[in-house]
Amino acid sequence: MPQIDQIASIYASQLFWLVVVFGLILIGSYLMLPKIQGTVEQRDARISGDLAAAERARAEADAADDAYQTKLGTSRSEAQVAAAKAKAEAAAISEKEIKSADAAIAAKVSAAEAQLQAQQAAALSEIENVAADAVQEIVAKVAGLRVDQQDAAAAVKTALAA
Repeated sequence: MPQIDQIASIYASQLFWLVVVFGLILIGSYLMLPKIQGTVEQRDARISGDLAAAERARAEADAADDAYQTKLGTSRSEAQVAAAKAKAEAAAISEKEIKSADAAIAAKVSAAEAQLQAQQAAALSEIENVAADAVQEIVAKVAGLRVDQQDAAAAVKTALAA
């Protein structure tokens, strides 16, 4: 078979080229491997640096948020205290105004009551005078007697008291 006969003649050249190709690959890998490793290490370092920077930024943002929340809570509590103080002051002012108005109203009521009592007393006195005059006239017409003004007034007072 001719195929088998040519193995001996080409065997040596194939082995030579096999060694040359593997040698070139081995030399190339020794020359390229440090560059590839350097690139991988740079990429890993960049990724690690970016992750560390992101973590620092997140920690700073969390700290800023915590400070903001603390300040917001403090501001809210101060606002509540100020609102409560203003409410208390307004209530105190309102209470003073109400007391002042109550006192003024009470004074007006007592003055009006005093005036009403004075008018009542005057009206009662006037009624007694009119009644005394009426008694005098009735006695004069019915009995034909003349009654003194003081006696008639005393009789009207006695009748009204009963």
